[in-house]
Amino acid sequence: MGSNHQHRKSIVNRLARIEGHVRSIKEMAKADRDCSDLLLQIAAVRKALDNVGKLILQDHLEGCVVEAIEHGNQEEVIHDLQKALNNFIR
Repeated sequence: MGSNHQHRKSIVNRLARIEGHVRSIKEMAKADRDCSDLLLQIAAVRKALDNVGKLILQDHLEGCVVEAIEHGNQEEVIHDLQKALNNFIR
């Protein structure tokens, strides 16, 4: 099912930016920056992670779910999707 991930390059790029952002927050903490600045940056990372999660979900729906339905694996893919959503949306 890996070949149907149209957004994977964008996902990887976004995760790399988030990784850099988290490193910069760590440096801000080491530099004893103001707590409100740290919290603002953490909120930005959370939002970015949520957006990556949405893109991964879109990728999954457009690729894996469609492919599974075409091959008659609806029950399995719906179960897996429900499990993933329950973990993602807490």
